[in-house]
Amino acid sequence: MMLSLYRGIVGPTVLDRMIGVNAIGTKTTVLLILIGLLYHRLDMFVDIALAYALLNFIAVLAASRYFQKRKGLYEELF
Repeated sequence: MMLSLYRGIVGPTVLDRMIGVNAIGTKTTVLLILIGLLYHRLDMFVDIALAYALLNFIAVLAASRYFQKRKGLYEELF
């Protein structure tokens, strides 16, 4: 998790930062499922994890759309 956090903060390009933040979101979703298993409340935590995963997906789509329109993502890569 710390490596993803480092990549999300320091990442040399915007794309690396987006991948780092997306990895943190995915790991958090898995962690929520594991907490649900631990507390025997899987039904509640699956709903929370699905909502969080959907929010993570929409945020990545919005950020990629923003950088695509701004042309900052491709200028930085090439």
